[in-house]
Amino acid sequence: MSNIHLKPVLASEIGELAEISYRTFDEAFRHLNNPDDFNAFIAEAFTIEKISHEFHNPEVEFYFANAGDERAGYMKLNHGNAQTEHELDNALEIERIYVDSKFQGMKIGEFMVNFAIEKALQKKHDWIWLGVWEKNTRAIQFYERHAFIKFSKHTFIIGNDPQTDILMRRSLNL
Repeated sequence: MSNIHLKPVLASEIGELAEISYRTFDEAFRHLNNPDDFNAFIAEAFTIEKISHEFHNPEVEFYFANAGDERAGYMKLNHGNAQTEHELDNALEIERIYVDSKFQGMKIGEFMVNFAIEKALQKKHDWIWLGVWEKNTRAIQFYERHAFIKFSKHTFIIGNDPQTDILMRRSLNL
């Protein structure tokens, strides 16, 4: 993992952030969804305007994951009111963590999770948490290996298709 590093996304890179957001979500989930629902969702979720709005929220942090000089993925962290759920006090949410398919297997996801945990510890959060689609068993197992446990669920809408996300948390109180 020595050539993997994270860098905060700059305002001048919002277009690139929107592109990698769209592309990595498409790679991960298009084949598992109804095309009409998926197209409706993705057409709205990853526009430059939507990503720009999220980026300019002071309680949101975006990071690019780089493998050498190449963009390998990205991560979105939410603090405070930017979190998508408010079931945990003093928590940090990993809302998105995506790795480009050509970089899968290089432990970039693990690098990003560890970075997020360290960030949460620095900010003295009690919890770090995330939501993961119930059908994404590989991701659920990945987070379980990193000491996240299931604690709730919520609905995530793809077009007209309500899907269930499993909410997983990790205590940071050692």
